[in-house]
Amino acid sequence: MAAEIARRRADLNHDVVTLTGSQRLHRRSPCGGCPWRTDQNGSFPAEAFRLSAPTAYDMADRAFGCHEASHDHPLTCAGFLLRGADHNFAIRLAAARGDIDLGAVHDGGHNLHDSYRAMSVANGVDPDDPALRPCRP
Repeated sequence: MAAEIARRRADLNHDVVTLTGSQRLHRRSPCGGCPWRTDQNGSFPAEAFRLSAPTAYDMADRAFGCHEASHDHPLTCAGFLLRGADHNFAIRLAAARGDIDLGAVHDGGHNLHDSYRAMSVANGVDPDDPALRPCRP
């Protein structure tokens, strides 16, 4: 089961949730306010994307949590699974073990950012920000 390992404040209205765990409960499609959806640009502060950037680093051991999931039942974000988890070690390991079915995740007909870097820049993070340097293009 996914477990919340960090919750950090991005601004007065937004927290950043980081998940870890061997079995991952996850969204099957991006939720209404998913930051991976291009129609949600500007819904979250740039600081939220800086704080979450390590989930998109090569061989990351943490996952991008769904912001609409409850505190008691954290979920891995579907947008992240579709566009930001290719190089995430924890997700790749969970998929290889059969703990997560990446084939069951879909975009729900929404346009998604191509990468974590693209999503962050579209939401106000400077492309040269040190937090984005380790992210894959």
